[in-house]
Amino acid sequence: MEIEYKGILGKIFNQPFTTISLYLYYIIAITLLLTPTSIAQEQSEVFLKGAAVTDIAEEEGFLWVSTYGQGIYRYSIADGKWTNFSTKSGNLSDDLFYAVEVSKNFVWAASVEGLFTLTKKGNRWDKRKFAQGGEFGNWIRSLKYDEKQNVLWIGRFRNITRFDLKTRKYEDIDRTQGTDQKSNTIKAIELDGDSLIWFGTESGVHIYNKKKKHTDPTAWRYFTNKNKAFKEEGKTVSVSKILFEGRNIWFGTDEFITAEEPDFNLGGVYIHDRKINWDRIYKRDGLGGNGIYSLCRIGNYIWVGVYEFDKQKKLEYGKGLYIINRITRQVLPVDLNELNISSSSILSFYFDGTYVWIGTGEGLVKLRIDNRLAVWPKK
Repeated sequence: MEIEYKGILGKIFNQPFTTISLYLYYIIAITLLLTPTSIAQEQSEVFLKGAAVTDIAEEEGFLWVSTYGQGIYRYSIADGKWTNFSTKSGNLSDDLFYAVEVSKNFVWAASVEGLFTLTKKGNRWDKRKFAQGGEFGNWIRSLKYDEKQNVLWIGRFRNITRFDLKTRKYEDIDRTQGTDQKSNTIKAIELDGDSLIWFGTESGVHIYNKKKKHTDPTAWRYFTNKNKAFKEEGKTVSVSKILFEGRNIWFGTDEFITAEEPDFNLGGVYIHDRKINWDRIYKRDGLGGNGIYSLCRIGNYIWVGVYEFDKQKKLEYGKGLYIINRITRQVLPVDLNELNISSSSILSFYFDGTYVWIGTGEGLVKLRIDNRLAVWPKK
């Protein structure tokens, strides 16, 4: 007898046995036959209705959420209590944030007005503005804390900033390549194992080898959509997200096209095997749009938040949530109504091993995707 799974787990489990062992499949099938209510049925809960959730970070016992319009939220996992930091609450001087990052003693939030830091011990926010970078030098869109080196990396519209928490020293790093200013406009930062850090820009990717000093030119590499990278597609490539899985690197890229330049930023998800091979998944393969807001890996699947750029109105429109089988590369659309998601803009993800937290343009959704027979690995 063939078992049909429904809902979001149905989109995952009704796949070839390359994604789930035959033995586990039969266990689940038998259990479903004996269970009145399917254990595969998803469970979702909605928080922060109306908030555009741009980023999600976790520390022990708490979840931190940045929003564009409602400041920063802290969620206590133990008692389900939310604490808001915003101009409305009177404990923060800004409400528009792009990213949030956490360490043992601090919380950092990225805004267009600079870097906000919460010192946990004193429960006080401070703002730092940067002198270098000109008019947009204080527009921060990405943050990444390297716990092993005790360093916060700050991705600004102009420059990368390295903050050494031990010495309390900020250092600006200008990575402009020739006359290409967009090569120094940082959108994404991700740690790759113990030695590499990747920086996505509006025209390519920087790779920094942590085993060398950041002032050493040989510690850095840079590539664009030339010389076979990104399949040499489009006039340029703007990297919005970076995700590592196995031997592969997944790049979410921006779509930005106009009537005058229809191939400027083509968008899509690019997959690189760290050697010479590149693949691209985009609208033709089943995605609802070519612009990529967010990426998240859960088991054998990559969750993708997509958007479409209207070249006439020059506006972005959210196009929902899609799941890509990382082995077969099959694209599966998700019915947002099943998850109680009211916005088609899927801006951020965080997977804690049991729940995937989905940041949307109109709230935060907590989705339980495991059950007692099928537990996803966190990485």
